[in-house]
Amino acid sequence: MDNILSVESFIQQSKSGILIDVRSPGEFACGHIPGAINIPLFSDEERAEVGTIYVQSSPELAVDRGLEIVGPKMSGFVKRARSLSEGKSLYIYCWRGGKRSNSMAWLMRTAGMKAKTMKGGYKAWRNSFYELLEKDEWKLKVVGGMTGSGKTELLSKLRERGEQVIDLEYLASHKGSAFGHIDEGTQPTTEHFINLIHTVFRSFDSKKTVWFEDESKNIGHVFIPDQLYNLIKKAPLINYTIPVNYRIDRLMEIYGKTSPSTLIDAFSKISKRLGREKTLEAIQFISEGDIRGAALIALGYYDRLYKYSLENSNHSDKTDFIMDTDHPEMAAEKLISTYNY
Repeated sequence: MDNILSVESFIQQSKSGILIDVRSPGEFACGHIPGAINIPLFSDEERAEVGTIYVQSSPELAVDRGLEIVGPKMSGFVKRARSLSEGKSLYIYCWRGGKRSNSMAWLMRTAGMKAKTMKGGYKAWRNSFYELLEKDEWKLKVVGGMTGSGKTELLSKLRERGEQVIDLEYLASHKGSAFGHIDEGTQPTTEHFINLIHTVFRSFDSKKTVWFEDESKNIGHVFIPDQLYNLIKKAPLINYTIPVNYRIDRLMEIYGKTSPSTLIDAFSKISKRLGREKTLEAIQFISEGDIRGAALIALGYYDRLYKYSLENSNHSDKTDFIMDTDHPEMAAEKLISTYNY
C-alpha cells in the first residue's frame, strides 16, 4: 500500500518526481493535472474498443483485449519513462486510480524504477478542489472597476509584492469581453481551466488574503465553477476607479495594435446590445483609423454593463478605491496598506 498515495501525498511528493498521466490522448487534452506528461496506455480508439467489449461482452474479454493491445507497447513505455525519470520516482495516475495506472506502475517497478499511484485517480484529485474550497474560510477580496481601469496590471503589482493573486483572465487566455481574445492564445477547456485554478489554490495559505478580479461566470468560452463563483460574488468588492482619460488611453493602446478586421468583428459580436447605429458608427471610426472614437463607444457600452452589474451584485461589502492617476504600482501599495486585513 506504500505505493498507493492519498491525493495530498501524491501531489506533494510528485513535485520532486515525474508526473505521468496514462489516460488516452483525448482525455488528457480535455484536462489533466498541470505538469503531467501523457504516456497513454491506450489510444482513443483502443480505449473505446476495450470499453465497448467491457459493456457489451464481459470484463474478462475486455482485459484480454487490453493485454493484446498493450503487450507490444510495453518496451516502448519503459524506454520513454526511463528517459524521463533519470532516477526520479514516477507518479502515475489514470481516471479512477484503477487498472491503467496500477498496470503501468507495476511495469515500471518491474523494470527497476520507482513508481507510485494516486488513490481515486484524476477524479479524486478533481473532487479535492471543491473539498479544498469548503474546508477553510478563504479570505477572498475582489477588485472591480470599469473597462480600461488597469485591474490586470494592479493584480500583477499585488503579486510582485508577495500577495496571493489568481488572475482568472490569464488562466483563461481571455480578457472576458467581446474584445477579450485580442492578443491571447487558444483557450483551455473549462475542465482544464478549473484544473489551473485548482493548482494555484493549492499553493495558497487560506489565512491570508486571496485577490481576484471581478469577472462574469464565463470568460470567453470557459466557465468559473459554481462553488468558486459563489464565493467570489459574496466576497468584499473594491471598486477601483481612475480618471476616464487614462482608461481611453489604455484602450487606444490595445486597439491600436489590433487589425481593423478584428476590431470590427468584436463590435459585430455585441451589435444587438450596442444597437445598429452605434455599431455602424464604431465600424466607421475603425475604417477611418479613428481608434479613439471606437474606444469611446466601447467604453460607453461596457460602463453601462458594469454599473448595472455593480448595482445588482451580492458582494458582502462594496468600497470605492479612487486614484487620481494611472499608477498600478502606487495603487497596489495603497490597496495592501488599506484593505489587506
